[in-house]
Amino acid sequence: MTDLPEVSGLTIGILGGTGDQGKGLARRFALAGHPVLIGSRDAGRAQEAADSIGNGARGAENAAVAAEADIVIVAVPWDGHKATLSTLREPLAGKIVVDCVNPLGFDKQGAYALPVEEGSAAQQAAAVLPDSRVVAAFHHVSAVLLLDPVVDKVDLDVLVLGDDREATDTVQALASVIAGVRGVYGGRLRNAHQVEALTANLISINRRYKAHAGVRLTDI
Repeated sequence: MTDLPEVSGLTIGILGGTGDQGKGLARRFALAGHPVLIGSRDAGRAQEAADSIGNGARGAENAAVAAEADIVIVAVPWDGHKATLSTLREPLAGKIVVDCVNPLGFDKQGAYALPVEEGSAAQQAAAVLPDSRVVAAFHHVSAVLLLDPVVDKVDLDVLVLGDDREATDTVQALASVIAGVRGVYGGRLRNAHQVEALTANLISINRRYKAHAGVRLTDI
């Protein structure tokens, strides 16, 4: 695979870091030695989540995290995605913003992908944050595995999509600091919809087989 940039020492901010997905990613990056900032609308809740992770993680309001972090991961609930990012356009300007939000609905038949006017959550982020370098990644990582102290390695590939080659290379490298994970370029941002939607299939797989399945790609 292509040589990737050095990312050690980068401060990782996670918006919506009090949820399981955000907290799980925060934990793994902190374990890998990165300074980690957990963001929330409530600074107190953010600090509680940071304290539960340890390893030097800190909590603050979303705007403070957006301003301080070198790279920002968006892990907020889909129903608050656009509104949250709209308020953070200025502090996120010029930064790599990694969107891992999956627009999903749930009914008695299980999970299904929701239509998004812009095409995908990542494309919505790019529309709302025109001055940021938006990348889509980390959609298929099991929060249960990320948070499990017994799991030393997470066995999966992270698909990384975006229109800025330097930004996607950086996020590939960042994904690869999590033990067992490999960051793999997956195309332009316009192809993020099917990556986000695949999460519904993985949820169905995991329910049927009582597993925490991820994705591995062959021949690369």
